[in-house]
Amino acid sequence: MSLSIFSLPSAERYFEDYVAGSIYEYGPASVDASEAYRFIKQFGPGFSQAGEKMSPNREPGSTVANEWHVMGIMMRLFVEGFLPSRASIASPGVDDIHWLKSVRAGDSLRIRITIVEARLSQSKPDRGFVRVLMETFNQYGELVLSLKSMNLIRCRTDGDAHPRS
Repeated sequence: MSLSIFSLPSAERYFEDYVAGSIYEYGPASVDASEAYRFIKQFGPGFSQAGEKMSPNREPGSTVANEWHVMGIMMRLFVEGFLPSRASIASPGVDDIHWLKSVRAGDSLRIRITIVEARLSQSKPDRGFVRVLMETFNQYGELVLSLKSMNLIRCRTDGDAHPRS
């Protein structure tokens, strides 16, 4: 597996820069125990994905983060690193979400994004669809979360489009 690197910063990327088969990695992002506890307290019923009762006084590494908190960390890495800041239009949704392993406070997460498909819209030629497989790994290289996502991204309109390969 060979990792790809964008030749342009996020603000200058458009659909033409997203090529099927390319693989990108972003991170790490640490899972903070107090944030994990606050997330559960505010948004969850008080239990982690493993069904463990949450407490702010648990020993380091024992707090299991809620799966939606982990999803939020993954999405932050995805938006900040992968998506074009000006040309991203929307996402029609995600599919096949799988939480595969508990994530604990103190874990360090990274994401790997594989572009599965990049195609122009047939009805609106000013944009394209970019379908990705997004995988989240902990510091041990264990897959903890995966999903497939579709994103709508604007094409270049200034005549500076790069040919698709």
